[in-house]
Amino acid sequence: MEIRLYMRMLRRGWWIVALTALVAVNVALVASYLTIPMFQASARFVVSPSPELLGGDIVDSLDTLDKRSIVSTYAEFINSRRIYLDALQVLQLQETSMIEYTTQTVVLPDANILVLTVTGPDPQLAALLANTMGQRAINYISLIYRAYDISFLDPAISPIEPYSPQPVRDSVLALALGLIGGVALAILSEQIRTPLEAYRHRLRVDSITGVNNSRYFRTILEKTLSERPEETLSIGIIELYGLQDIIDTLPQPAVHRILRNVTSVLQRELRGNDIIGRWTETSFIVMLPATVGSAARRIFERIFAGLSQPVSMEQYDITIMLDPKVGGAVYSNEITFQELLEQAASALDQSRRDSVDFVNIWEIKNPFWVQNEGK
Repeated sequence: MEIRLYMRMLRRGWWIVALTALVAVNVALVASYLTIPMFQASARFVVSPSPELLGGDIVDSLDTLDKRSIVSTYAEFINSRRIYLDALQVLQLQETSMIEYTTQTVVLPDANILVLTVTGPDPQLAALLANTMGQRAINYISLIYRAYDISFLDPAISPIEPYSPQPVRDSVLALALGLIGGVALAILSEQIRTPLEAYRHRLRVDSITGVNNSRYFRTILEKTLSERPEETLSIGIIELYGLQDIIDTLPQPAVHRILRNVTSVLQRELRGNDIIGRWTETSFIVMLPATVGSAARRIFERIFAGLSQPVSMEQYDITIMLDPKVGGAVYSNEITFQELLEQAASALDQSRRDSVDFVNIWEIKNPFWVQNEGK
């Protein structure tokens, strides 16, 4: 399951992976173009017992070499600052002019061989410096240690290809790192986006019924009127007066169930493009796009009939009459957003006060209302 989840994340964020890899490759190519080429020249040295040693001394000397102490000591000699400065003096070079050059001596594993590597922008000078340092170290060591010889195994030669940069190698490495980084960014962006979307969803949606809350419904309505001022639409406020009388006495789970049942009735009677909102604690509001008064009246009559049915709460052994009232208004470009809401509220108030069951509608500025008998 987790693998499929990550695969879905990557499918949604494929462009992040591609963009990150492309940026990484471009950065590597630009860096390769701007970077000064650096060359490496290496000289190899071998350490062995001196031929002057005879008999058992040779055996002892070989045993000492196996302990690596002599070879490591010679490596430190070659890598010492004294040898480096002596080589610069022989080559008549100033230390300040060699800032871009680096030297390193390592001992090869399981062998009595040393490798001196010089890195710098001039391949000929790098090779010359490596050989000069090696020769100065050989001369200096021969004066101190007579039991072990050190000599050139392979003198350094001028490299042809630069060690760095290598555009092909760097681009492949950048591509691999870019893909890895892109995958990480794609997954991270999905993990960040999901909580943000959930947070935005909570800001827009009523937590009990799952429809738009009043604040977001106002935003939708106002945006619709501003973008399509010539288009006719109707709104209606559905107030549950029967629920008003008992909402404080019912358990919260029962209230939530009633409100969800009301939402189901609204969704069943409304069309796919109609919009529902939770208006107050006991009321809902709906918007009917491209709907004139006569069509809106028929829709609200169906809603009224559906909500007028008794709601049985068997677990609490009670039956509730919601006593719905519906008041609505038809929009025209002669009224404002606020006036439209005021007309719907006025129609709802008129519906509550009237004592007969009827539907009455005015198309332009006048509201319409729907009410049941008994009030």
